[in-house]
Order: sequence, then structure tokens, then C-alpha cells
Amino acid sequence: MAVTKILPRSGGLQQAIDYVLNGDKTDDCILTAHFNCDPGREYRQMMQTKWETHRTDGRQCYHIIQSFRPGEITPELALEIAKEFVREHLDGFEAVIGTHVDRHHIHSHIVFNSVNADTGEKYHSTQQSYYQQIRGISDRLCREHGLSVIMAGESAKAISYVEWLRRSKGQPTFRSMLEADLRAAIQDANDLGHFFLLMEHMGYEIRHGDRLGFRLRGQERFQYPGRRNTLFTENGIRAAIQGNLAEIEAGSRPTVLSRPKYRPYLAHPKYTGFLALYVHYLYLLGKIGQRQYPPRMTPHLRQEVMRFEQYQAQFAFLRENDITTPADMAAFEQRTEETLAKLIKQRTILNVRKKKRQKLYTALADVEALAPSKALYEEGLTGMEAEFERYMEAVALLESSGVPRNRLTEEKAEIYEQLAELNREIRTERQKLKLCHEIQNQVPVMEQDIQRTEEHQKEVREHEHRRR
Repeated sequence: MAVTKILPRSGGLQQAIDYVLNGDKTDDCILTAHFNCDPGREYRQMMQTKWETHRTDGRQCYHIIQSFRPGEITPELALEIAKEFVREHLDGFEAVIGTHVDRHHIHSHIVFNSVNADTGEKYHSTQQSYYQQIRGISDRLCREHGLSVIMAGESAKAISYVEWLRRSKGQPTFRSMLEADLRAAIQDANDLGHFFLLMEHMGYEIRHGDRLGFRLRGQERFQYPGRRNTLFTENGIRAAIQGNLAEIEAGSRPTVLSRPKYRPYLAHPKYTGFLALYVHYLYLLGKIGQRQYPPRMTPHLRQEVMRFEQYQAQFAFLRENDITTPADMAAFEQRTEETLAKLIKQRTILNVRKKKRQKLYTALADVEALAPSKALYEEGLTGMEAEFERYMEAVALLESSGVPRNRLTEEKAEIYEQLAELNREIRTERQKLKLCHEIQNQVPVMEQDIQRTEEHQKEVREHEHRRR
């Protein structure tokens, strides 16, 4: 299996070539190859191509890396696969290849000019072209040579090489352990607050916000598993706790069910104010998108058509909240700001309560998380002294507090649940204010666009009338 990665470079072309062709890494340059350029003249020829095509700025080169599973491939075959890849994907580009054998895993480096020597066009790499071309070609070449590939259905998102290497050896990674612990906590939790409590007792610190972050105590960085799997977002966890984990994991049920609000039938209203403006503007953008008018679409209007769905959402927001006039908008903003202030005040009070109890909450988590270390220490295992000491300090603190441990656990879960709910409500209110500001900024632009388009249409009609 080859894990592929492409890196755009805006400078350092000579250094990149030197690195790829390094004799210490390529068995005295035996495991190297050149395409459309000569050994020793690679940099000069690539720069000559840029000068001749007047494309010396921007991206200077691209660097592709193919990393293979240890023990799966020979250096010669890795070099041959890299050559076949260049012939198929980089026709006309000046490229150098070096298969490096200085590590325990064999990997090939390909550095190629950003400008095609035959067509003078620059190379462009997107996420779509990566999966359809670079990854697709690499996987096919691996299959043709009897190597394993990443099967369809597996995660296509990037992982670190260390994690990929550990996976290939069947070793657990932090990400896999975190996801296993998240699933275990979801299965055992009664509600979201209880879930956070269980995760803390497993030794995790939690970062709340737009995304939930988790890290074990002592780690530097938080992991955000919700980026890869919506099951591990706050809404996904809440839905799974309610008894839907098996269906969500099997793919037979979405993570979050979207239930539209019930709307009784109403006759089509006659819109006024902001609503009338949005109806007019959406109609205009719809006609422009269908190329019905105006005859010449300006770059500005082309961008506006691309934002059609955004304006539809703003129109729905105005209609749902009965905002028609600037006075309505100002009143809505005032109510929202008052609601937001109350929610933030409630959150501050909860955070103060949490801070007063934080030492006890941390001790509660330490007792649960360090219980295995305590057992190992008592069995005589060395290296557990610091963990055992922390465990005993936590027990002593809990006992001296005079608060029963079960009551403290319930209190902590309740506070965490309330904080999660308040954070969600605060994000909702802030999103409302953001929409209000976007609408107020957009209204003058809409009015101007409508006026210009109608004036242009009037000129076209008058011109046609004179021609008749």
C-alpha cells in the first residue's frame, strides 16, 4: 500500500531537487530517475522553462511522496512504480525521482516543475484531482504490482505517517483509543453531562466550543474527532446516548435527525420591506443563473448567483422572525442581545460554581482514572509511584471535603449538562446576530444591483425599440 501526499512549494526548487537526489538516501544515486531533464542540469532546465513561458512567479514546484508499508516492497519496485506514475500523470513536466532507503520504510520522492515544458501551462492540484488522479493512479499501480491498497469505504482523510505506521503494524493509535473510549462513554452515559463525567474519569481533558476537543492529561494537543465523524460532535453524542448508537454506526440512521418545523398552510403573502427586497433579488439571481438576463453577467453578479442559497437562508430567517423593517430588525437585535447577555450571565454563574468545586471534580476524575495504576503499584510494579501518590492525594482531598462521593458525581454531571446546553444556546443567539449584521450589510448591495440591472434592461429595450 502506498500512502501518497502532494506538497506545493513556492520556493526552494534547488534544495528540493538536491534532497530528492541525495546519494546517502538513494544508494549512491542508483535509485534515481530523470524525466524531460538531464542529470546535473535539472534546476537550470526547469528555470529555463519558466523564463520562456513567462511563468517565474507563484508555485515553483510540487513534491509528491509515496510511502510504502515496511517489508512490503523492494527499492527497485518502488522506483519503478514512481516512474510509471510520472509517465502517466506528469506527461510534459520536468521531474526528478529518488527512492529513499535510509529509513525502515521505503518511500519515493518526486519533485516536478510547476510549469509544463510542452504546453507552458501550470500544474493545478485540488482535493478532487488528488483523489481522482494522484491517489487513483497510485492505487491502481499498487494493485497491478500485487501490493495492497486502501480499500473503498476506509477513511480518505489525511492521517499522520506515525499513525498510519502504527495502524499498519496492528498497534493501537491515540485516535483509535480515543474513539473506543468515546463509544464506551456513550454506551454507559445517561445524558450528555454524565458522558463528560465519564470521559474525565477516563483521564481526558475536554475543550468545549464549536467542536469538542479531547486530550489525555499530559498531552500537548487536543484531538477533535467530530471533524472526521459526526457521531463525535455534541449533537451526535447526544443522539447516540438516546439509544441510537447501533443504528448510527450501521449507517441506517443519520447522526442528527433534521425535523422541519410544522407550518400550517397559509395563502401566499404579499411581502413588504426586507422580505419584498429579498424576493425581488432572489428572482433576479434566478433569472441570471438561467442566463435569461442581463445579456452580460458582471463578475459581481456571477459571485452573487453563487451565494443564492445563502440569500435563501437569510430570507427564511427574516420570514420566520417576522422582520420586515429596519425597526423590526433593531427590535429583534435588542431582544437577541438581551437573551445572549442573560445566557452568558447564567454560564458565568455556573462556571463560578464549577471553579469552586474544580479541585474536588479533578480529584474525582483522578480517583477513577488512576485506580488501575494504584492496583499495579500495590502488586509491586515499579514506575507507578507518582501515579499512586496522585491517587492517594485525590482520595484524601475527597474524604476531607465531607461531601459524599455519589452526590459530588451527580452534581458534577448536572453542571456539565447545564453548561453544554447554555453553550449551545449561546452559539444559536450569536448566529442570529451574525445573520442580522450580514443582512443589514447586504441590503444596500441588493438595492444597487436591482437598480443597475433594471436600468440596463431599460436601455436594452429602448435600443431595440429604436432599431424597429
